[in-house]
Amino acid sequence: MAPITVGDVVPDGTISFFDENDQLQTVSVHSIAAGKKVILFGVPGAFTPTCSMSHVPGFIGKAEELKSKGIDEIICFSVNDPFVMKAWGKTYPENKHVKFVADGSGEYTHILGLELDLKEKGLGIRSRRFALLLDNLKVTVANVESGGDFTVSSAEDILKAL
Repeated sequence: MAPITVGDVVPDGTISFFDENDQLQTVSVHSIAAGKKVILFGVPGAFTPTCSMSHVPGFIGKAEELKSKGIDEIICFSVNDPFVMKAWGKTYPENKHVKFVADGSGEYTHILGLELDLKEKGLGIRSRRFALLLDNLKVTVANVESGGDFTVSSAEDILKAL
């Protein structure tokens, strides 16, 4: 499947997360992104070094600036279960705006065409590192990394595109 790109309408699919009342929610991507400007950024794995020390902190640190430029939602996405994503999110007590969501089986990652095969490293099929900017479900920015790189999908890269 070809990776999602600028001009595409983001496909619908389901993701899971724990809400502010600590209740597990499974929702459609369209239900949380329709009519909004949304950043959906994907990482290969929760608690992994680049994701935990650079990618996620960048979006948390720039969240207010992103919101001031019209962003409604900032969503961190990974092929992990929602319990892992909840625990990972709690390691950032300063976070007020980034929602940690799970694609437990990798089905939505497959629909996006953004799978990363890390089986040789014992990690299975994961998500490539990416940052998408969605405007009412339409992809206006698609910054997708090659392999394990972290060169085009940072919060700063999205800010430059706004």
